[in-house]
Amino acid sequence: KSHAAAYALVAYQTAYFKAHHPAAFMAANLSATMDDTDKVKMLYEDALANKLKILPPDINSGEYRFVPIDVQTLRYGLGAVKGTGESAINSVVAARAKDGPFRDLFDFCERVDKRLVNRRVVEALIRAGAFDAIDDNRARLLASVGVALGAAEQNERNAQQVSLFGGAGESAQARPAMVEAAPWDRRVFLREEKTALGFYLSGHPFSAYKDEIGQFVRTTLDRLQASQGYGNSAPAQLIAGVVESVRFMKTATSRLVIIALSDGNATQEIVIYGENFDQYRKMVVDDAVLVMEVKVRNITRGGDDGETFVRITAEKIYDLEAARNKFARGVRLTCNGQSSATKLRELLQPYRNGSCPVTLVYHNQKASCEIQLGTEWRISINDNLMQSLGAWLSEDNVQVFYA
Repeated sequence: KSHAAAYALVAYQTAYFKAHHPAAFMAANLSATMDDTDKVKMLYEDALANKLKILPPDINSGEYRFVPIDVQTLRYGLGAVKGTGESAINSVVAARAKDGPFRDLFDFCERVDKRLVNRRVVEALIRAGAFDAIDDNRARLLASVGVALGAAEQNERNAQQVSLFGGAGESAQARPAMVEAAPWDRRVFLREEKTALGFYLSGHPFSAYKDEIGQFVRTTLDRLQASQGYGNSAPAQLIAGVVESVRFMKTATSRLVIIALSDGNATQEIVIYGENFDQYRKMVVDDAVLVMEVKVRNITRGGDDGETFVRITAEKIYDLEAARNKFARGVRLTCNGQSSATKLRELLQPYRNGSCPVTLVYHNQKASCEIQLGTEWRISINDNLMQSLGAWLSEDNVQVFYA
């Protein structure tokens, strides 16, 4: 009874804070658990569900802990970025407080204590997006870390030297140029962000495929329901998502593989038995986009009155390329004024003799037409081919149609 009374009081107090001071309450909870990625993710999703706004990590605004900005807004704590640490982040905050906001990557590397803020810390902050406010090309920043740290160390050595005539050393040398790098595509962007934070903050990688895969996968993970029927008679359902994690288990009778699959709406655990997993082992990796044929069953543990839970078992698994080639009924390419038969032949040639027909849409000022290429130019749909066609014609002019 004493425990029940104490817990009831704490529950009332925390509910009051969550209702009347939501940003401060959530910032405190996130700060208390920021070493545990799973708990940070859970609280982050709870904050969004309660209509709170969480600003991304920022070297010019963030603190070590999560900090409330107003009643409904809080700033992501820099200490929750993997590979940083309290001493390193406190050093960054102290340098910012002393001389003002950081102007760029070189200014940051010159002003922080390199004994605490090493290359690993800087790279983690870049991947997490903490430099986006001063330069949003994370690829260029990451490629330039070594140059910036090297220039900062050289300037420190120059400042410590004394000239032959007793004066101070040479002034800081001109900064080298940034290492140019093309911005990451959306998939790389989110994968690198997940490396630093433990989950996707800026979006979900499945969103890039949602419209296309949604043409043949009609059930989202949050609407998945148990099928009618028992055992092998239960019909299979088609689902899709991105692999968040894979773990292995061993029971007295078999091996199990449990995949956490997410489509941005929900995350579900999918069970694969060992004998089936062996044939899919190479494609079931973190961040892979997969389409699965699954059976969903209600399982009751402990008799008729026991606990009931849903078990989702994978029967077949397709990676993106295999799913496209199984379910696609055609590829439609719209010419954009810069098209050429030579370029088209060059791109399609390595993927000929597949099963998917190709249709070309051409138009000028007087007329338009659609031309279906012959059967010898049917292709196997490959992600590299789709990216090459999209870069040449623009992504809107490359469409895959499904039954």
